[in-house]
Amino acid sequence: MTPADTAHAVDPERGTLDKAADENFPVAPFFLPRDWRTDLMAVYGFARLVDDIGDGDLAPGGADARLLGVPDGSAGDRLLMLDAFEADLRKVFDGTPRHPLLRRLQPTVRRRSLTPEPFLGLIAANRQDQLIGRYETYDDLLAYCELSANPVGRLVLAVTGTSTPERIRLSDRICTALQIVEHLQDVAEDLTRDRVYLPAEDLKRFHVQEPDLAAPTAGASVRALIAFEAGRARDLLNEGSPLVDSVHGRLRLLLAGFVAGGRAALDAIAAAGHDVLPGPPKPGKVRLLREVGATLRGKG
Repeated sequence: MTPADTAHAVDPERGTLDKAADENFPVAPFFLPRDWRTDLMAVYGFARLVDDIGDGDLAPGGADARLLGVPDGSAGDRLLMLDAFEADLRKVFDGTPRHPLLRRLQPTVRRRSLTPEPFLGLIAANRQDQLIGRYETYDDLLAYCELSANPVGRLVLAVTGTSTPERIRLSDRICTALQIVEHLQDVAEDLTRDRVYLPAEDLKRFHVQEPDLAAPTAGASVRALIAFEAGRARDLLNEGSPLVDSVHGRLRLLLAGFVAGGRAALDAIAAAGHDVLPGPPKPGKVRLLREVGATLRGKG
């Protein structure tokens, strides 16, 4: 058991929130107003926990299952866990939830007048992960990202009181791009979960077979495929980047951090020669800060 697992087993709430430090982008950086940080971390706690349930990454010991009222011995049933989590989520809006991360979320929901839909979308994405492990077309993958990623950006806009139809449209581009970037970083790990988020039509186009994705290092065809998908992600980031200049002050810096995190991760993938199979290429802090500056200056 890792130290993080031990912490989670003792305090599931703290163990989940501590994972924010490992994300590609800042979750609730210090420069934001305290009430924004509080609410963004509450939203993050929900999103991180639902992903951990869907990925089977809950800490050993079954603490989360007990908190959700799932019987002993059933914690490994991810669909059952997701059903229990959804039932507890609904209590955020009309009762008192059992899980501490959802109790933490309840004041945020009330303060910001948040609706259930984006939270339910994230749960639906994780249910889909239990049933669908392959995507035939790029459009199929985009439909998955509509559930798995775009609700997060919509929640950020809602928490900060800046939602408009155009900002939501731009945010969706950024969030989908960030999801694709994460998929590219995690090709090898996802394959061990029997998931391939690279569209089947693209594997065929680049003459890549699934066993090629299980190799220790990527061959030329896999590298070409990853470069192609990375280009798509960068285009989406560029399409969404006007969102940064549509807001002001510290929110502008936060959104620049999201865009910069995606661009820096794509730079790290490119620097690795688009060989993501040995492990996820990660950008350094210097690269990330440079990208934040470039994004604030309107350069991509």
